[in-house]
Amino acid sequence: MRVAVLTVSDRASAGTYEDLAGPEVERVARAAGAEITARALVPDERNEIARQLRDWADNGIADVILTTGGTGLAPRDVTPEATRDVIEREAPGIVELMRARGLEITPFAALARQVAGTRGRALIVNLPGSPKAAAESLEAVIAILPHAVELMTK
Repeated sequence: MRVAVLTVSDRASAGTYEDLAGPEVERVARAAGAEITARALVPDERNEIARQLRDWADNGIADVILTTGGTGLAPRDVTPEATRDVIEREAPGIVELMRARGLEITPFAALARQVAGTRGRALIVNLPGSPKAAAESLEAVIAILPHAVELMTK
């Protein structure tokens, strides 16, 4: 499974904060046997997020595109909106599984606004911006992602 990781963070993209979530997402994906084919860092700007997602999906860069960050309730958290701008079909069960697993750990998981869906033959999945929450969310669904990829390529 080929995976691209997009970190959405104003501070990390400006260089004032080290991106910790992206590398953590990559660690979990690699541990599951995924190949990291691309990584990028963008600010919390809806158009920039959507542009990067479209580029990777439309050019076949990855089977799965994982975003981290921008999924909360803060005014600048626009990753779900940018993802909805790009996807063709939602995959709500993936988000439901992540949220259910997160709620076993903390009630704050109820505040997350992740989206998952497909564009062409790419599956896009939003993860939280906290390294710990991103890893936990990805761990909750990583086992089903290869099957999802297989279904999309039939």
